[in-house]
Amino acid sequence: MIKVKVPATSANLGPGFDTLGLALNLYNTFLFEEISNGLEVNGCDPGYANEKNLVYTSMMKTFDKIGYKPKGIRIDMNTDIPISRGMGSSAACILGGVIGANKLAKASLSNDEILDIATEIEGHPDNIAPALFGGLVVSVMEDENIYYDKISVANGIKFVALIPDFTLSTTKAREVLPSTISYKDGVYNVGRVSLLLSALSNGRFELLKVALDDKLHQPYRKKLIPRFDEILNKCYELGCLGAYLSGAGPTLMTIIKDDDIDFTTKIKGYLISINCNWDVKELNLDLSGVIIEKEKI
Repeated sequence: MIKVKVPATSANLGPGFDTLGLALNLYNTFLFEEISNGLEVNGCDPGYANEKNLVYTSMMKTFDKIGYKPKGIRIDMNTDIPISRGMGSSAACILGGVIGANKLAKASLSNDEILDIATEIEGHPDNIAPALFGGLVVSVMEDENIYYDKISVANGIKFVALIPDFTLSTTKAREVLPSTISYKDGVYNVGRVSLLLSALSNGRFELLKVALDDKLHQPYRKKLIPRFDEILNKCYELGCLGAYLSGAGPTLMTIIKDDDIDFTTKIKGYLISINCNWDVKELNLDLSGVIIEKEKI
């Protein structure tokens, strides 16, 4: 029996559209076992406990690539990453399935091969790469090749996720994006993402408010989230260092000083006061990425 623990991720980080992602200490945990026949899926909505389950389909695609045919599969899931909220839930399921298949088959896929397979299923590596490697990762694709690098983040910050009580599909969030952008907006984002990486690496956290600004996706996607600007402005009023739309949304991710003991309580109270039933989670950067264990049977 194989245990795979995959962290949540937060992609884009404002101006780093489709290229930046970081891992956070919120996890989906999967237990995989080869059984005599059939498929058993436990711990998820009954509507997903079948052969269309994303973890299972990712396993089967991986088995096909490595040439292994399991007799049967049992998957036990413990999913703490909220679904369709811009925190990498699909990437976690895909990565869990790919790694689970690799281990059950006793294959020897490298991390780069796992990254390639999982990205092929997901479509892009911005959530897959940080979930696999941990920390802050920049990744790009060119001619189906993935190029990535892990970037050190200075100590002194933590994250507070403001998670709405409604979902937002990536497909819908992409539909609102423009097909072209202006030269001016392109230059704007290049400058912000450069400043962002420098600020995070060097601990210049006072620069984050400017560095996290974006012209490529947030101005369009925020319209899908009621009261987005109002809540964002309140976050800054309460002292957050920076805030951005996590992934495709609708989660609003905020960054605060690691010794800030007031922000989380105050933003919770504010959301209640405006009748927004949003979940608020205080999180830290996960530096380890995927953890694999062999469970005793």
